[in-house]
Amino acid sequence: MDLTRALSNRRAFISGLLGVPVAALPIRSLAQAKPSYAVRVQVQPQARLGRIPTDFMGLGYEVSSVSERGLLTSANQGYVQFVRTLGPRGVIRIGGNTSDYHSWSPDGPAVSSPAGTVVDRRGLVDLGTFLRATGWRLIWGLNLGRGTMDQAVDEAVAVAAIMGGSLLAFEIGNEPDLFPGTHRPGNYSYADYYAEYSRFKKAIRNRLPNAPFAGPDVFVQTDWLEQFATTEAKDLQLLTQHHYAEGPPENPASTIENLLKPNEVLAGTLGRIESASRSAGVRYRICETNSCFGGGKPGVSDTMAASLWGLDFLFTLAQFNAAGVNLETGVNQLGFVSWYSPVIVDSAHVYRAQPLYYGMLAFRVASRGDRIKLTIDTGGLNITAYAVRSDNGNIWLTLVNKEATREAHVRAACPGIATATALRLTAPSLSSKDGLLLGGSPVSSAGKWAPGPSERVRVVGGEMELDVPAGSATMLRLH
Repeated sequence: MDLTRALSNRRAFISGLLGVPVAALPIRSLAQAKPSYAVRVQVQPQARLGRIPTDFMGLGYEVSSVSERGLLTSANQGYVQFVRTLGPRGVIRIGGNTSDYHSWSPDGPAVSSPAGTVVDRRGLVDLGTFLRATGWRLIWGLNLGRGTMDQAVDEAVAVAAIMGGSLLAFEIGNEPDLFPGTHRPGNYSYADYYAEYSRFKKAIRNRLPNAPFAGPDVFVQTDWLEQFATTEAKDLQLLTQHHYAEGPPENPASTIENLLKPNEVLAGTLGRIESASRSAGVRYRICETNSCFGGGKPGVSDTMAASLWGLDFLFTLAQFNAAGVNLETGVNQLGFVSWYSPVIVDSAHVYRAQPLYYGMLAFRVASRGDRIKLTIDTGGLNITAYAVRSDNGNIWLTLVNKEATREAHVRAACPGIATATALRLTAPSLSSKDGLLLGGSPVSSAGKWAPGPSERVRVVGGEMELDVPAGSATMLRLH
């Protein structure tokens, strides 16, 4: 079965912020307020829901990226900075469809190819320097689809030796629930997969007694994850599953409108994963995800809509107590740079933050600490709200207005709050590919960002009001 057919189965920080000068910008006072409000939010600062892990943020790469010289290395200082701006800790996941076609050859030569990637020792050494430069850790995918057990063992030994403490876990196989009809016969079952997984794991442990593992890395069969959680609970670093909001790109239904709609199916799936995670006592991670599988969709995955989707999606995962997320980026399984990539590079080797990066960065700003409870009356608008209390006692209230044309008039209340400032994520429209700003500032080509002067929001008796324009997000810092 060739790669094209296999792929067709894919369905389904600002440490200076606190010191930034605050400019009192003109806003509407309570006395000038409209007589009614479309959206009401009540924050309950003492109702703690759970902590967002410090390494929640993550990026995902096809294994072919490791064989692309000059990319994942500490020498690529600009790219290192883009990653570090997303946080001093995080997780890099190397896997994807190409991982079930790749081979390991210590002396190379390295090859970056959809169906024939070759990883060599130099590529691993470079990756190790990249991890140490960023402070992020690694999930490494081994070839179960087309590889041999002996080769997987040799590769795992090399990865463990080179990565050292940067190695978080190995995964054995990528999306094994899609193996039937591609890498395996059509009747391939969970029992078949688990038997193979167990053999590979045992062989690796014979050489690496303390090798850490994650899995089952499924795409659609959440019941496989539930079974895996039961059988592997005592010997697992992470439960892992994939999710794509839309796809394939040629599907007419893969639109901005559908991307931003509330997703009840996702909520149901995350509820099942969270339950399995809690019962097994093992954290879970959505270790491969983005807006639209198959490389993304131009005009959807590379727009402001994707930025808002990303910000909302990350907070949704946090609500369901995920350990973290890995957003796919870079050269994809088809050999071209995905439209959904958070960071791209041009022919002059200049890097640029794409819209999704801004959503990830906004999450980074407003997600450091404990999630706290709130209630929201949306007034019928497509708007969501999330609250996080940081360790210094400030509260970040994030409002994501996914309406294309309707502005949200928000009245928010939070007991004990004396002052508030607003940091806004904006663009000319939901379909904008350029002109995005966070806190009035762009991300530089060097991967650095600092907000402009903050917008002061008046607080009276613990209540405040503000407008959140259509197709934008506002992060309120409540003091």
